[in-house]
Amino acid sequence: MSRNKIDVIVIGGGLAGLTCAIHLSKFNYNVLLIEKNSYPKHKVCGEYVSNEVLPYLNCLGFNPFEFGAKRISEFELTTHNNKKVTAKLPLGGFGMSRYELDFQLYKLALKNGVVVCQDIVNDVQFSSDMFQVETKSNGQFQSKIVIGAFGKRSNLDIKFQRKFITKKSPYLGVKIHVSGEFPENKVALHNFKGGYCGVSKVENNHINLCYITNYEAFKKYKNIETFQEEVVFKNKALKTIFQNTNQEFDRPLTISQISFETKNPVENHMLMSGDTAGMIHPLCGNGMGMAIRSSQLVSQLIIDYLEGKIKTRARLEKQYTKQWRKTFHLRLKVGHAIAYLFRKDWLAPKLLTLLRIFPFLVPLIIKMTHGKPMKV
Repeated sequence: MSRNKIDVIVIGGGLAGLTCAIHLSKFNYNVLLIEKNSYPKHKVCGEYVSNEVLPYLNCLGFNPFEFGAKRISEFELTTHNNKKVTAKLPLGGFGMSRYELDFQLYKLALKNGVVVCQDIVNDVQFSSDMFQVETKSNGQFQSKIVIGAFGKRSNLDIKFQRKFITKKSPYLGVKIHVSGEFPENKVALHNFKGGYCGVSKVENNHINLCYITNYEAFKKYKNIETFQEEVVFKNKALKTIFQNTNQEFDRPLTISQISFETKNPVENHMLMSGDTAGMIHPLCGNGMGMAIRSSQLVSQLIIDYLEGKIKTRARLEKQYTKQWRKTFHLRLKVGHAIAYLFRKDWLAPKLLTLLRIFPFLVPLIIKMTHGKPMKV
């Protein structure tokens, strides 16, 4: 691909970036995807994906079950004092590691003609209706459209002085894969004081354990092992899982400064997708689905713009902002509310008691943080 013939540059090769690149390449646009890491790579992530995105993934030519993804239909929730509620997932979902999912989407992108450049983007400038993207090792690239899909936090967020980046976030995420016994059709969410842990099976029969906690609570302990012993294992379900499985990682993966602050879907004329545009609280278990859904939104509008159906860039940006907020505003609002309620250790058991008395509320709450199957 000539540097002068790039239609779209995608910055970031996670779920949102890869699906955007694949979508646009299927319509014969020249796409350059710039990703700082090589594939495959583990990431701190819950690794549960709502079935709402399956029709879209299939339309892109991707079937996760060909690569060992686990079909999930059951949900379990426990509180820090070991109260439990179970429910059927309204749509269901699948479990697949980011190591495998991103890698397979990357290979599909290459097959579709996407050019993937492993590099770091230092700057993005916009003038005369074109973008100039400056990379660390490969110089400058030019394109009509830039999609920002660079994840939760990036040097570009700092560069563009995005509002959320100025606020220090108190959250820390920890993830490990283990092997052992756990129902492959179930996703569980186990609360402990100051946080909660998601549990589900992925391909290779590994179990993903991913928890998020308040960093202030965590730093009182000298290391992860001590924190788990003193805090996490107060939840008996988590203690059983951790102590009766074999760890598959040399050491846990961690990520700090996870922000759930409101973000703008458009920054400096870049169209933001995935966590770069907005992140639902992991407690809701739908961040991966949201990332993929947002890539469909932005890709369809970009195609309309490049085909002349959307006449101006201003109109493109306005329509994307409107559609993004219409699609995700309620999910984010409900997610914030749920997270706030479950942060109150005294309140969480009472809420769970209410859900056990009225179990029909559980799928209703889940529906409020998920969408309907995506139309393609």
